[in-house]
Amino acid sequence: MMPPAPETDPSVRPDIHVGRDNWLFLTGGSNDVAAQYGTPGFPRAKLWRWRRLLDARTRRLGALGIGYAHAVAPEKLAIHDHAFDGLALDPARSPALRLERWLRFSPARSCLVDLVGPFRARARDTALYRRTDTHWTFAGGWLAYAEICRHLGVRPRYDIAARRLGTPQVYAGDLGAKFDPERCEIAEPCLFAGAARRVHANALITAFEADGRGRDAHIGAYAVFRNDAPGIDPRRLVLFGDSYAHHTPNGATGTLTPLFADTFREVHMLWSTSIDWKLIERIRPDFVVSEIAERFMIEVPQAGFDIDKLAALALARKGF
Repeated sequence: MMPPAPETDPSVRPDIHVGRDNWLFLTGGSNDVAAQYGTPGFPRAKLWRWRRLLDARTRRLGALGIGYAHAVAPEKLAIHDHAFDGLALDPARSPALRLERWLRFSPARSCLVDLVGPFRARARDTALYRRTDTHWTFAGGWLAYAEICRHLGVRPRYDIAARRLGTPQVYAGDLGAKFDPERCEIAEPCLFAGAARRVHANALITAFEADGRGRDAHIGAYAVFRNDAPGIDPRRLVLFGDSYAHHTPNGATGTLTPLFADTFREVHMLWSTSIDWKLIERIRPDFVVSEIAERFMIEVPQAGFDIDKLAALALARKGF
């Protein structure tokens, strides 16, 4: 029997590059990740739209007296290039870095949190991403959280790592699980003990939880966390983000929401790249943070976003 052609071989994934020591890098997918790093790469017209969007957000939140931070979660391609092993790609073409250059003389430059620089400075001695996943390790999640805190003038919690729970586990990340057999790694625990508790979850989250798939509640999810521990920062933060800011902690990957919930009295997490201005005006937070995965920058957020309408649409599409 002839061996299967490479495109049908389950041990080969044309959208994933296998680097040194089982490091996996997403290069394709629906957002054609590697092409965003090419020439011409990420479209200049979209960089211009991002500049205008962030300018408008910066001005509007500034007028409300709300501190603002916008963070792009860099692709692993931009950070762990020392493990490429044969992948011809220029990390300097990172859309996150290009956006930073486009904002150089813009009011929005004051809102942008540089994660690429700090991540690259640590990447050779610390794994900041899971080898088999597109997401962060605990160290990567904490570093992103700390950089955002510093941008907002907030002292990050340095004692979180000492409160971690659990033991290392065999883990196949979102990239490793695409192979047959799965490509696995040993992942250190990312959960930690803390006083924060969830005090609200919208119908999208509770519907998925009732179905035993709480972590699958994505776009349109909305959760609120309360922390009444002594000495906690008494202010309120609203976080608009994606899987790098997931509302439900994962034992193998580091995410922003539990870290912020361990820091502030109240944290609202909305799974969206757009800002719900009605919610902002209603709850009047002290800080707003928007986070987006670099590969999703290709879809510039829309205006007129309403979390309740988006959640209802997501529920209908999922058949709940």
